[in-house]
Order: sequence, then C-alpha cells, then structure tokens
Amino acid sequence: MSILDQLSSTPLYLIAGAVILYVVVMSVFFLIRAYRAGIAIGIDPVKLRRTVTSSVTFSILPSVSILLGVIALSGTLGIPLPWLRLSVVGALHYETSVADIAAKAIGLNGLNVEEMTLRAFTTIALLMTVGIIWGVVCVAIFGKKYHTKLQRTGEKKSGGRSFGDDAMTAMFIGLITAYMGSYVGGLIQLKDGALVCTGNYLPLVTMAFSALAMAVFTHFAEKKKMAWLDNFSIAGSMLVGMAAAVVCNMIF
Repeated sequence: MSILDQLSSTPLYLIAGAVILYVVVMSVFFLIRAYRAGIAIGIDPVKLRRTVTSSVTFSILPSVSILLGVIALSGTLGIPLPWLRLSVVGALHYETSVADIAAKAIGLNGLNVEEMTLRAFTTIALLMTVGIIWGVVCVAIFGKKYHTKLQRTGEKKSGGRSFGDDAMTAMFIGLITAYMGSYVGGLIQLKDGALVCTGNYLPLVTMAFSALAMAVFTHFAEKKKMAWLDNFSIAGSMLVGMAAAVVCNMIF
C-alpha cells in the first residue's frame, strides 16, 4: 500500500467526515433558528428565501479557491486531512505554507510525496494544528474585548478609517511581506560569503502573476462597478498564478 493510500484510508475519511458532518449539522441548526427569528420579527418570508438563495450562490463561488487548496495538498498529504482542515478551521494561505515549512523543518525537500512517511505526516499535521488553534483560543478568551475595540471608532482620522481597518491592513501587509521575504530567500542565498542565485524563481513568478490578476479583478470590481467579480477574485488569481508557474516551468 502506497503512502497516499494510507493517508487516504477509510478510518481517516470516517474521522474527517464525522467532524465535517457535525459542523454541517450545526450550520443548518443556526440557519433554521435565524430564519425563524426573521419571521418572528416580521421580515417578509420571500425576502428571507431570496437572501438564503443569494447567500448560497455567493458562498459556492469563492469556495473554488478552497477546493484548489485541497487538491494541491492532497497530492502529498492525502485527501482527508486537507479536506478536514480547509472545511472547518483552516485557512488556505496558512495550510499550504505551514505544511511546506514543517516538511522542510524535518528534513524533507518540501511537500514531496516521494519523501513522505507516516512519521513526517504526523509531524506536519501536528504542527498545522498547534499553529492555528491559538486563533480559536484567543477568540474564546479575548474575543469580546477585541470586538469592542474594533467597534470603537472614537475620533476617526481624516480618511475615515477605524482601528479595525488599520489592524486588518497591517496584518495583511505583514503576511505578504513575510511571503515575499521567504520567496526571495529561496531565490538568492548566501553561500561561502557570496550571494548565489539558486534558480528557484517559480514562487516569485506565481506571486507576481497572482497579484497582477488580483489587481485586474479589483480594478473592474471597484472602478467599473462590477462588484460580482469579488466572488471570483481569489480563485481566479490562484488559477492565473498556477498557470503562469506551469508555463514558466515548461519554457525555462
């Protein structure tokens, strides 16, 4: 039995499926409660049904990017773990990067199925879980206080930005900067006192084309009043970046 067959075995499917089923049941429960609450306060049932329909539609489209993440990770980690992570508490950018970092930390050349072992898989899964669980813990302990801080506008700046706007922007810039640094570090390294180009340029190519695609989506969504494109921006940018990496790898 190959390593991928073991990582996609029936017991793992049952464990992942049970957790995801619980989340689905909980979501349906709150959906029904919310619908009944809307009826109780006098909202038109037709408007409620239209809201549910539109929400389902606009939730399916962005989930394409999540599906791409599951497919990308399943080639090395099997299907159950990526399916579970990206269905419940995981984030697409987090899962892929942390899995790769964990693989390299234990001596693998990244997420390479030929080098994967059960011990390596266990270590990667453990690190992915420990790394992301603190978001849930911090929300449980500090969520109410932090929410109050985000809601407190106080004296807004001339641009009308609140603390929440600045916090999200700062976190996003920090995340992108960390990725850029790791990509540049993978391309240019210091060996024997001299800078050496290792030729690992594909992450930078992927990032550049993805950023360009996102800029195009944002331009049309904001400047051309095509707000519906926001639902395709993440998945579209990922596809463009992946396609660019494949083409560049074939050419060069």
